[in-house]
Amino acid sequence: MCGGKMEGNGAPGNNKQKPILPKNRGEFIRNQRKDSEGFSEAPDLEFEYADSDKWAAELSELYSYTEGPEFQLNRKCFEEDFQTHVEGKRWVELDAVQHRAHAMRLLDGLDVTGREKRLKVARAILYMAQGTFADCSSEAEVQHWIRYNIFLLLDVGTFSALVELLNMEIDNSAACSSAVRKPAISLADSTDLRVLLNIMYLMVETIQQDDPADPPEWRTSRETFKTELGSPLYNSEPVSVMLFAMVTKFCSGHAPHFPMKKVLLLLWKTILFTLGGFEQLQRLKVCKRAELGLPRLPEDSISVIRSMRAASPPASASDLIEQQQRRTRREHKALIKQENLDAFNEKDPYKADDSRDDDDESDDNDNNESALEAEPFPLERDEVMPPPLPHPPPTDRVSFPKGLPWAPKVREKDIENFLECSRSKFIGYTLGNDTDTVVGLPRPIHESIKTLKQHKYISIAEVQIAKEEEFQKTPLSGGEEEVELCATELLYQGILPSLPQYMIALLKILLAAAPTSKAKTDSINILADVLPEEMPTTVLQSMKLGVDVNRHKEIIVKAISAILLLLLKHFKLNHIYQFEYMAQHLVFANCIPLILKFFNQNIMSYITAKNSISVLDFPYCVLHDLPELTAESLEAGDNTQFCWRNLFSCINLLRILNKLTKWKHSRTMMLVVFKSAPILKRALKVKQAMMQLYVLKLLKVQTKYLGRQWRKSNMKTMSAIYQKVRHRLNDDWAYGNADLDARPWDFQAEECSLRASIERFNSRRYDKSVGNPEFSPVDNCLQSVLGQQVELPDDFQMNYDLWLEREVFSKPICWEELLQ
Repeated sequence: MCGGKMEGNGAPGNNKQKPILPKNRGEFIRNQRKDSEGFSEAPDLEFEYADSDKWAAELSELYSYTEGPEFQLNRKCFEEDFQTHVEGKRWVELDAVQHRAHAMRLLDGLDVTGREKRLKVARAILYMAQGTFADCSSEAEVQHWIRYNIFLLLDVGTFSALVELLNMEIDNSAACSSAVRKPAISLADSTDLRVLLNIMYLMVETIQQDDPADPPEWRTSRETFKTELGSPLYNSEPVSVMLFAMVTKFCSGHAPHFPMKKVLLLLWKTILFTLGGFEQLQRLKVCKRAELGLPRLPEDSISVIRSMRAASPPASASDLIEQQQRRTRREHKALIKQENLDAFNEKDPYKADDSRDDDDESDDNDNNESALEAEPFPLERDEVMPPPLPHPPPTDRVSFPKGLPWAPKVREKDIENFLECSRSKFIGYTLGNDTDTVVGLPRPIHESIKTLKQHKYISIAEVQIAKEEEFQKTPLSGGEEEVELCATELLYQGILPSLPQYMIALLKILLAAAPTSKAKTDSINILADVLPEEMPTTVLQSMKLGVDVNRHKEIIVKAISAILLLLLKHFKLNHIYQFEYMAQHLVFANCIPLILKFFNQNIMSYITAKNSISVLDFPYCVLHDLPELTAESLEAGDNTQFCWRNLFSCINLLRILNKLTKWKHSRTMMLVVFKSAPILKRALKVKQAMMQLYVLKLLKVQTKYLGRQWRKSNMKTMSAIYQKVRHRLNDDWAYGNADLDARPWDFQAEECSLRASIERFNSRRYDKSVGNPEFSPVDNCLQSVLGQQVELPDDFQMNYDLWLEREVFSKPICWEELLQ
């Protein structure tokens, strides 16, 4: 009888014993899923994460819709000058020599004292950088001439002239004081700056685009320009440092007319071009590990993330309540029909009871059926011992993944902790940092240690910290450190003196641009380069301006998130203490609660926002006659499934949060204190694998502090963490056991110790004036000391006799003591 019942539970032919299930089982399950987890039906977002969006999209985001009329003004300025020198011909009809001659003539026109004349010439150059669109008939043709004209402008030396003019505008005290006194700043207050920044952005963004069809001379020009842009050749500092100074000057209130969106976009593209993007970072990491003699990386993280698929999000509270109510009604109906089965199930502990089938079968089968759509969760079931399924039919099989996506990692510190605990338990004493001696330990412990050592991962940061400790211990015998003056190192040296102010300024602007921020009187005005001189008078104009303002804020968030992430990643690779210095100042400036505040919104609405008007985007707006805009066309937006820049910003902010909190228990506790778990869990509704991965990472680090009840009621999230996030052997993240490194009284000490290490590193490597005088070399040779040429000031030579009388003759000298 027992065997028959077991067979009946597992075999497909005995479904007659489950009268509560309808005949059309698949349809029932699909309806259940639609009712209980309707939002999980949304398709995966076809989003491919990259350094930036497509080139055309990046060009169009430079301009606000309010700047639309200026396209024709630029064309007019160019054609007035062009027709006076080249009559009867169009730009596209000239040969290369004539093109170069005209570009040189325009460049000479920038070197005039009259502001109006200089602005006209700058507009003519901007029209060239925009691809002389009046002579083109398609977007592809415009893009071709943009590339050609920009490499021509680079070749004649336009960029260095623009940097000089930009410096002049930054130091223009009259414009700054005028803007400070104005009650309302508009687009007209930043005209000169906007024209210069537009040209510079178009040059940087276009030159960094690597096209296989580019001629060899363009490739050479690109590499030269990249080196110059990251070197202190312009105004004795990298261009990025100059742009950072513009950001702090704007935030201090001394220059409220600065077009901040354009400054931030140019800063982002300059950093991206000079330091490199995420794929170049991966290549640099591989090379650096090889130089340090470290093992190769277990996998290429970029490839792994791109191959991951999104998971269905966990149900919300309201969905769970509805689902529970339906289950209760079904249970009530099934009680009469299932009395004999229930009686048997109480006697058989190995048989999963049918009442549980009523409760959870819809969920489990839901997962079985959705396995084709999304990756399943291997820990989804909560049975202690699942019923055996000897021969399940092909339709009921769940396609479990062949393996976890990430190879597990173990730190040296983890092995030491494991051995210390094992020795204390089995032997009664410890051996400090000795990870080789296993005498007296049981055989299973030997095998555990062997497994841990097989997966041991030594990071570049650990090697750098060890080297720095050696330099601090032996400042004389350690020798001089060889610092490679790469673009990252030059940028760090440039921003080091004012790095805290730069971080605060960026976060201030990010706060002002966040959609969750409320308008306050003391907040900075980031709309100076989007508001027109005359405010809209009709509903349609107001709607258009509203779209423009929202788009403007989204682009600012995108630029700042990309800047912060790029700097953190490059500094971490260059030297861990450069990364820690920047990260600590971001934490001190409340970056963690700011990012959580950003995500405390309807994140699906933000990602699917339609704040764009495609007919007003460049270059469409200059190639076609614009249709009459209506309220319907403004509300419709484009037909895309999601907004690329908003999803890009969200992923960047999550990655920054991961960078700030990784291996920092004090910062992890900040996530717990600020109640980030429900905020992050809501972000899992976005069906995009990369975004879900970084949300799950943030949930994993704080799981042990959230309590048993949270873990029990969020098993689907726990399963997703298990399946998608890298495992650290010996990390009991899922159980909430006490962590040796997470003692509450050590939190402040942890930050203070880190800060002291950073200050020692910065003073040793960069502050040569504060060197310890005891370690400075001393010249003990009498002849060389007396033979040194000492320059004495004129007043000393005039009063030499008085000095001798006062300091030498009038003071008694005890020669015997001196000789002793």
